[in-house]
Amino acid sequence: MKNKIENITIVAWVTSLIATLGSLYFSEIRLYEPCTLCWYQRILMYPLVLILAIGILRKDASVAIYSAVFSFVGFCLASYHYAIQKISFFAETAPSCGRVPCTGQYINWFGFVTIPFLALTAFAIIFVCSILIIRRMKGDLK
Repeated sequence: MKNKIENITIVAWVTSLIATLGSLYFSEIRLYEPCTLCWYQRILMYPLVLILAIGILRKDASVAIYSAVFSFVGFCLASYHYAIQKISFFAETAPSCGRVPCTGQYINWFGFVTIPFLALTAFAIIFVCSILIIRRMKGDLK
């Protein structure tokens, strides 16, 4: 059972690491300036790399509680950000959020994959992993 929890924690950590490196690639290599909502998502994603790594190294599954909170808030924020990019009603009512508009889309792969969508996906994976870990710690899943 411990190995399953550790493997799920590793999946969450790898997801947070890829998301962090991806956001750094877009801003530092491609030189895309992050909007305000992107910064807030980074504030929630970057610590997850450290929090989950500490949990793996210490074999402490209780870090899932913290990763669940961070990833849930990040998921909600990324959902809103994606909505103001893709749903006209939200885009029309979106507040101005700094030098770079939050409605802007640096990438739009396949007509729906934007940077907030990538963050949304990463936060969702981490949240699901965190919930699975919490449930396994409580013994609900075998």
